[in-house]
Amino acid sequence: MTETVRLTVAQAVVRFLGQQYTERDGTTHKFFAGCFGIFGHGNVAGLGQALLEAELDSPGTLTYRQARNEQGMVHAASGYARMKNRLATMACTASIGPGSTNMVTGAALATVNRLPVLLLPGDVFATRASDPVLQQVEHPGALDVSVNDAFRPVCRFFDRVWRPDQLPAALLAAMRVLTDPAETGAATIALPQDVQTEAFDWPALLFDRRVWPVRRPEPEPAALARAVSAIRAAARPLIVAGGGVIYSEATDALRRMCEATGIPAAETQAGKGALPYDHPLALGAIGSTGTPAANRIAREADVVIGIGTRWSDFTTASRTAFQHPDVRFVNVNIAAPDTVKHAGIAVVADARQALHALMRELDGWDSGADYRDLVRALAAEWDRTVERAYHLGNQPRPAQSEVIGAVNQVAGPRDVVVCAAGSMPGELHKLWRTRDPKGYHVEYGYSCMGYEIAGGMGVRMAVDENGGDREVSVLVGDGSYVMMAQELVTAVQEGIKIIVVLVQNHGFQSIGALSEQVGAPGFGTWYRYRNPATGRLDGDVLPVDLAANAASLGVQVHRAVGIEGLRDALHEAKQADGPVLVHVETDPMVAAPDSESWWDVPVAEVSRLDVTAQARKAYDAQLHRRRYHL
Repeated sequence: MTETVRLTVAQAVVRFLGQQYTERDGTTHKFFAGCFGIFGHGNVAGLGQALLEAELDSPGTLTYRQARNEQGMVHAASGYARMKNRLATMACTASIGPGSTNMVTGAALATVNRLPVLLLPGDVFATRASDPVLQQVEHPGALDVSVNDAFRPVCRFFDRVWRPDQLPAALLAAMRVLTDPAETGAATIALPQDVQTEAFDWPALLFDRRVWPVRRPEPEPAALARAVSAIRAAARPLIVAGGGVIYSEATDALRRMCEATGIPAAETQAGKGALPYDHPLALGAIGSTGTPAANRIAREADVVIGIGTRWSDFTTASRTAFQHPDVRFVNVNIAAPDTVKHAGIAVVADARQALHALMRELDGWDSGADYRDLVRALAAEWDRTVERAYHLGNQPRPAQSEVIGAVNQVAGPRDVVVCAAGSMPGELHKLWRTRDPKGYHVEYGYSCMGYEIAGGMGVRMAVDENGGDREVSVLVGDGSYVMMAQELVTAVQEGIKIIVVLVQNHGFQSIGALSEQVGAPGFGTWYRYRNPATGRLDGDVLPVDLAANAASLGVQVHRAVGIEGLRDALHEAKQADGPVLVHVETDPMVAAPDSESWWDVPVAEVSRLDVTAQARKAYDAQLHRRRYHL
């Protein structure tokens, strides 16, 4: 007779999650490092009670971590998972209704960035005995629908457990998705609040230690042969390294591939750090936020080898980056849908395994000394431009590029920079000198304002588990800070050391700059009073003191004045314990060096405003450069 264990559904969830592991290359990782949670009536008696019981009876099985914002805790889990190369993550639980729907944005971010995060939202009564319960949104045409159905389009897996005996299948299916590098993203198991508390006799085997192998598929021989043939025929090949290179720990294989063949590498946002910035074949960032060096080589490339990239519009400069009339693509990706983009030669494989196979088959082939020299010269020219951008001497307030330079120069070789939205991700992509594969953490798949502090906290948690030998600097604009700074309280509570560099430029200055290009100059982007004379938001700048706000949350604060004051504050912050915020005023009108690239943001086709009409002319002039790569 099968041995059983009598537990509630919530207790079974907690016990199961505590026994899940991943294994890759012979190393085993505990998959769930803990569970973030904010409790309400929809989960406190179920998952809340189960987490308490586990904390008392089996400390460390699934550590509970308190959060202040449901979206923020999902961001923290995503930051943690990315830093762990998707081999470990966190679970997140919230109550029914607004608590759960607050997690939808975080779920979308995790899925877009292909990061494993498990969400456990509370749900309505399965029995419907008390319908409508507090916070229930009634759907008159479908009584089995709740707000949690909003998770379906933004998650890689969704299930709702209406009965206890459905739970094992839901848990195992969610784990399959979370641990599959080709499928991973957010997974949601919605738990009706009455079902969470129901007892059931579970097979004891459900709670045994379970190890999920993370596969490294080899390239199919025929696909590999087609890719090698295309590369050998190339005169100007280019590698575009995406996040898959870093997640598969293929950076050393990429370096050896570049050195053996002379093929230069450019990097997407997720792939930045795949090569050290000063490697002779590193072109840096590519696309709309790329370097002129990478974008020039991209324009002339006849074979483009995408490794672990999903070819977003920023990477392709809205399909204007690759202008060679006969350009061909070789797409290496563990996710099959990405391999067929741009009619590429599809190589479905793990990035590291594919690079090893390509090197074997390309043995003896080289792109040529002249090409290597050109790449080296273009990269060196761009590095001189970066150096100038780091030291503009702008007065009285530094330019944003100078702030980036100061943080970069104070940072150690293995320190991590975290960012997500606004103008800084674009400038970081071009200007940040990355020296370590995990030293650059910019969330630019969903580019979610508010990710920065919460995500940085998750990054730091992963760093501390790995020895704590890195500082984590979070660069955040005032716009993103105002949207979601609450997790600073969690960082204070847990003693999580992050250095938050708050760039105060009094508005949404990324969109402010974009608005100038699309014929809506500055509209709705400054933080200003409404002007009684005009009726518009063009009065004096708002007297918002975000440094005082951070101090009120228990964070150590430094108010830096000028670039030298910023450097001094950063050095002091590195010596501190717990979270620190460095506040610095910047000049938003000083632009970073140009990428010599484009991003498609449509402009009004007709307007009585001359500035808009001129913007439309400039937009139309770019459209003819778009390629469909069929």
